Parts: sequence; C-alpha cells; structure tokens
Amino acid sequence: MEARMQLGNYLVAYLRKIGLTHLFGIPGDLVIQLFMKFGQPHDIRVITSSHEPGAGFAVDGYARATGKIGVLCVTYGAGGHNVVNAVAGSYAERVPVLVISGGPGEEKRKLGVLVHHQAREIESQFHIFHEITCAAKIIDDPRTAATAIDAVVQDIWRHQQPGYIEIHQDMVEQEISVPARIREWDGRFHRAQSDAQKVEEAVRETTARLNQAHKPAVIIGIETFRHHLTTDIITLVEKIGGPCLTTVLAKGAFPMDHPQYMGVHIGAISPPPIRQRIEESDLVLHLGSLLTDMNLGSQPQYIDRHHSIWAAENKVHVSFHTYTEVTIEDYVQSLLQAPLTRHQEEITYCDNLAPQPPGENRTIQVSDMLCEVNAFLDGREGYMVVAEAGDMLFAGLDIKIGQGGGYLAQGYYASMGFGVPGALGAQLGTGQRPLVLCGDGAFQMTGSEISHAPRHKLSPIVLVMNNGGWGIFRPVSERQDLLTIPPWPYATLAKEWGGKGLQATTVQELRQALVEADRTSSFVIIEVMVSPRDLSPVTEKYIKASVGSSQ
Repeated sequence: MEARMQLGNYLVAYLRKIGLTHLFGIPGDLVIQLFMKFGQPHDIRVITSSHEPGAGFAVDGYARATGKIGVLCVTYGAGGHNVVNAVAGSYAERVPVLVISGGPGEEKRKLGVLVHHQAREIESQFHIFHEITCAAKIIDDPRTAATAIDAVVQDIWRHQQPGYIEIHQDMVEQEISVPARIREWDGRFHRAQSDAQKVEEAVRETTARLNQAHKPAVIIGIETFRHHLTTDIITLVEKIGGPCLTTVLAKGAFPMDHPQYMGVHIGAISPPPIRQRIEESDLVLHLGSLLTDMNLGSQPQYIDRHHSIWAAENKVHVSFHTYTEVTIEDYVQSLLQAPLTRHQEEITYCDNLAPQPPGENRTIQVSDMLCEVNAFLDGREGYMVVAEAGDMLFAGLDIKIGQGGGYLAQGYYASMGFGVPGALGAQLGTGQRPLVLCGDGAFQMTGSEISHAPRHKLSPIVLVMNNGGWGIFRPVSERQDLLTIPPWPYATLAKEWGGKGLQATTVQELRQALVEADRTSSFVIIEVMVSPRDLSPVTEKYIKASVGSSQ
C-alpha cells in the first residue's frame, strides 16, 4: 500500500491484506472497470457464476465453510438486486460477506434522467442493502474512501454479518489518501471487547450453578461456530461432562462423532430421548443460540429461565440475572479456567430414523436415502454434507458425519437454491468434497450452476430427490397441480455439463451409485426417484407441529 493510490487498486490491496484468495461475482457495465482489477493479481481467483443468485449462494457457502470473509462483486441494479435474497440469508444466519457493487458515476447523475439499471432512485439499491447488512456505505469521497472501506470490513468481522460498499464508475481511478494506520496494519482483526468485571461475575455465577446441578446439558448455537470457538467448546463440554446438543442452525458446529454429542435439539419435535433428557435437566447451558422458530420446532417460545443460562449477542442471562458487554469468546474462555465439577453420564446419540425394513430391491423412501448416506459416510474422510431448503433441510438433521467432515445448511433463513452453489463455494474454500441433499424443485432454481464445476476442478455429489414437484407443501395444499414442475433429465444433464449422471429407484441402486460416485473424480448427479408424497421423518413432525400451532 502507498500513501496515495487509485481507489480500485487500494481496494484490491486492502482485501489481499486481509487474506482474500477468492472473489465471487459477475461483471457488468457499471462495475466492469473495478471487476477487472480483481483479475490482475495472480493470487486472487475470480469465480463467476451463470446468474447472480448462484454467485451469492456460492460466496455464502465459501464464508460459512472457511470462517473467512467472503467477497462478492456485482454490477449496479440488475446485478445487485439479483443477490438481495442470498445476502439476506447471510445476514439472518450470521455469515460474513462483503458485497461490492458498481454504480453510475457523477456524469450520469448530472444528466437528470433515469440511469439504466436504476429502480426508483439512484440510491435505491443502497437503501435496500442498508436493511440486510450490518454496515453499508457509498464510497464517493476520496478523502475518506480508505477509512470508510476499512470501517465496513471491520464491522463485518465484528458482527459476523454482511457489509456493503458501492463504488461508482468515476471513483475507481480516483486517487485517494491511505492513512498510515491502515498501511501499517497487519491485516488481523480484533474482536469486540468485554467488560472484564461483568465477565468475572457471569462466570462465577455460571460456575456455581453448574456445580450445583445434577443433570446439566449444553446446547450449542451458531454463534460459537461463527466466532471460531469449536476447539474451546469441545474442551468446555468435556470439562462439564454432560450431553451436548446443537440447534438446527448450528448442526455441524460440534463434532457428530464425539462421545458426548446427543444430536439436534428441535424443541418439542426432538427425538423422544432428547426431549426427555432436556426436560429432566436441572440446568441447560445455551451457548450462542438464537431464538428462532426453526430452533424451537415451530412451537410457541417458552424459556425456563429458572433452569437455564443463555450466552448470545454479547449478553449472558443466568436465570433472571443479565450481564451485558460479555462476548461469547471471553465467556467461554473464562469458563475454561473456572473450577468446574465434571459430571459422569453415559450418552447415546439419537436421530429420527427407524431401522430400515428388509429388502434391497424395494423402492427408495427418503428415510432409506438417509440411512444409506449415513452408512456411506461412516469411516470415509474428506466429505461435507450440504442440505438444501425444503424437505432436505429437515432430512439433513438425521445425517451423521464423522472423520472431521463438515455440514452446511440454511437452517433458519431456509432459501431454496442454496445447496448446489453453496456447495461449490464450500469446496473451493476447504477442499472437502460436498455431498448435496437437494430436492428437484430447488435444483431447478440454481442446480445448473454445477456446470461450472469442471473448470474449477470441483467434484460435488448431488442427490436430486425427484418427487416431481415441491413435495414439502403437498400435505397442506388443496391445489396439488400448483406444486408440479417440469420433468428434467437430471442424469443426462450431468453428462452434458461435463460430469457423471446416475439414477436410482431401489435401495440397492442407490447404494451402488454412491460407491460409483465416490470413485468418480468429476461431479456426479444421482437422480433418486421417490414417491410424490414421501417426506423425511422430521419434515412430517414439523408440518404436524406447524399446522397444530396455527389452529
């Protein structure tokens, strides 16, 4: 970095300073000048997609999987508005993404007419992104440009949510001043600071409550994963000694093959042993959990404040006492130093899957697919599972991954279309091979992005559960004809796009297809034929709970 440099060059240098290696996006006329600057350094890979929603989901998957800030670059209006949904999902689920947009320059503004790609006002896109980011700025002043960009990126890291910067055409080559503070900065981020006395008192009270408890349990939320606390959380859970569960959104934030991992807690629709164990707990320690309807199993909110401790959003609630200005990092690390009494308990992992009926030549059901995927993953290294929205989001809750494998899903925002592009971004960032659980409805939204896999040497295995439509709505819809979609030749499309396509109609065929996919170096689409009204066990429970709560 230099004391004075062009704005576009500064942005590239700044992002390289914080470790940028991949940039996602699609070029457009009002961002082309800036977009091409990212293509100049040899150490930045520019990853383009067929459509901006695919790029938005891919950068989200990259950021979720790596824990780094994902960077997305799009044009103004037609590009920026196309990624609003993906960025909204990142905001809702605490994913750090920097959105960079171009914009019309001052000369276009002076024309006094509508500018192409403009919606209502020139600033309309900025106002939209202001609603779905933790920080949003239009970079239009050379004197403050460097510090404004730095402020947005620092907020992204601090809040673990998206940020937005808009750079207009005529600003890219503008010379700006770069303060010495930024030039000399080593690129490492600093986290929010706690009030040390409040941390001490919160931990002292927590320790006393844990040591008095006879049957404590720990429920892990997404904040622990976003703030890179997995190692500390494992140590803390082992120190406490009771069962550990995750919320829906945080599945994968705690190792699923850990002896203290009991499964996913989904409120009243949890597996009976999990529900019973939480009901028996005289103290539940919630670490980083967000109160969402998905985490609560679509039931009315009820928090037993007498027997719970909640640490989230820089607060710790110990029953009816609240400690503000306490970050979850400081809280967890201080608990690790506390004199906790270890509880002894034999813990059994639980899911919602019944034993498979005999016979390998019978027609596949969704529960069969889950059992077969679990058997396939058992003992295999190098895989992660990515679950789409819809039925596959709930189906994925019964997947168990060991050997250090990852798990990604939009467990709260739940936008269909995340799965395939999100998996591509995740594999780019981690190198782990994704196994994607995807319905045919979601695949028809963004699944064609898999055609980019060969040029990036990516190899996801996509299970397309073909039930001929948006099956999750069939139990609650009177007009079934409104839920159908056109039949696509999924296996044939895979071959045309440069991968391998397989089809499975029986359990044995699915088992063989998974083994063949494992041996294939390219991407693979396995079309799994299932009954139109067949759903995963958790989906059936969730629908029943949702219908009941609305009556």
